Amino acid sequence: IGIEINNPGHSNGYKEFSSKQILPLMKLLKYLIKKYDIKKQNVLGHSDIAPSRKKDPGEKFPWKKLSKKNLCIWHNLDENMIKIHRKTKLSLIEEKIFLKNLGKIGYRQIKKINPKKNKEFLIKAFQRRFRQDLVNGKMDLECLLISKNLIKY
Repeated sequence: IGIEINNPGHSNGYKEFSSKQILPLMKLLKYLIKKYDIKKQNVLGHSDIAPSRKKDPGEKFPWKKLSKKNLCIWHNLDENMIKIHRKTKLSLIEEKIFLKNLGKIGYRQIKKINPKKNKEFLIKAFQRRFRQDLVNGKMDLECLLISKNLIKY
């Protein structure tokens, strides 16, 4: 089931989502989740499914707010505490663990794209969803910690 929410998008003056949009969305999600027995880890955005083609709903979408209503997943880490690990480079082993974690939470490799570009698309999609205040397409320790927390779902 695809749900569209009006927003001009990244190329046309991307805006915050209004409560007039989000409150009915939460009501609709609650109804659909109950009616169709949808697991909250299966509530996704376009960029989660097609990271090479889509940026929406984007980093201004209130995923954390939806998770507080048990409508989707979000990590349960203290964001101020994990920010200190932002931009801390990962070892090659940690990079592999992070990419493996992305697969476990549903981000799939795109076979038609070169590996370097593929990684960047996947990382940006992850960041738009779970680390919304810095979307740079680069793996770091903060991303790894969030991904480790999310694979528990």
